[in-house]
Amino acid sequence: MFLATLYFALPLLDLLMSAEVSGGDRLDCVKASDQCLKEQSCSTKYRTLRQCVAGKETNFSLTSGLEAKDECRSAMEALKQKSLYNCRCKRGMKKEKNCLRIYWSMYQSLQGNDLLEDSPYEPVNSRLSDIFRAVPFISDVFQQVEHISKGNNCLDAAKACNLDDTCKKYRSAYITPCTTSMSNEVCNRRKCHKALRQFFDKVPAKHSYGMLFCSCRDIACTERRRQTIVPVCSYEERERPNCLNLQDSCKTNYICRSRLADFFTNCQPESRSVSSCLKENYADCLLAYSGLIGTVMTPNYIDSSSLGVAPWCDCSNSGNDLEDCLKFLNFFKDNTCLKNAIQAFGNGSDVTMWQPAPPIQTTTATTTTAFRVKNKPLGPAGSENEIPTHVLPPCANLQAQKLKSNVSGSTHLCLSDK
Repeated sequence: MFLATLYFALPLLDLLMSAEVSGGDRLDCVKASDQCLKEQSCSTKYRTLRQCVAGKETNFSLTSGLEAKDECRSAMEALKQKSLYNCRCKRGMKKEKNCLRIYWSMYQSLQGNDLLEDSPYEPVNSRLSDIFRAVPFISDVFQQVEHISKGNNCLDAAKACNLDDTCKKYRSAYITPCTTSMSNEVCNRRKCHKALRQFFDKVPAKHSYGMLFCSCRDIACTERRRQTIVPVCSYEERERPNCLNLQDSCKTNYICRSRLADFFTNCQPESRSVSSCLKENYADCLLAYSGLIGTVMTPNYIDSSSLGVAPWCDCSNSGNDLEDCLKFLNFFKDNTCLKNAIQAFGNGSDVTMWQPAPPIQTTTATTTTAFRVKNKPLGPAGSENEIPTHVLPPCANLQAQKLKSNVSGSTHLCLSDK
């Protein structure tokens, strides 16, 4: 049975991987499905494909297996010409769960390695600089407000949230279920998770990110950042499950599986990249990470002394799957793309600011972040959550200053490292 399913599923995977994806005229999967079901030929092929992918064909003999493979291939070839084939979903859309159900009904058995699953979400392709340009930088907001303490960016971000009606509304909406005790539990985790998803889906990034990715220089600030999602309810449990078991649990839920696939897609590290991200896009990585919050795979800062994050799980009792478990867990804990994205947001910079100026491309300013940190003195204690000025190339520091102050600077400062 298993071999027979693979016999026709693998060729379908080849078809999917070789098909050209046209993003310009994509429909969301709900609309694409409605369109398909109105056409007799499309509707028939769609139902056939769903049976193929779900493995509902049973009792294969060699002959029936070959016939099923041909029928499935024919259905896929026909659907490649339909909008349903390249449909995607939008995070937080009205019928998101239904949209994702349709998406995975077509693709769930055609992708093998979970770390390589494609994101079902329409690419956003935004930039952190788009967030910075939306309003004055958070620290600038508080220069206009009297009697507000300075020095704790996470506290300032929380106060900025309370000054915004939308942020205040959705923050209050998750604080209540996440902190209200129940008879036998600390809280109503299901309601807490749902409210957290709404917060990060509905609140503008300039506020939600300001609370979740605020830069810190002391433990009071980093602990407040860690407490943003009320981890005692949304994150922690009495026991830590095995990470692979948690992943399996996540895959049974359309929202969780989709957010996890989106995270793998947009936070993929790449050591040869200047930003350490394969897609060179910090904003998409942060969006994907925040999308996991409010699912069973909810991640959080591991402690108050670093930018390391992880879901609430470990790799004990992994048996022969220990290597796979550690690979999964380390994608969170040791993800340089995600760490750099968090630092970049707190620093008010973007991917383009990591690009060194041409005159200094052959100097140490063009090396990776890890190399620069290793070969230069570290900043003062408590500054490990910042991007120190010696990490960024001179032009990057200048651009970051211009971004915050919106004033011009002398470009000759970019010509020399001295």
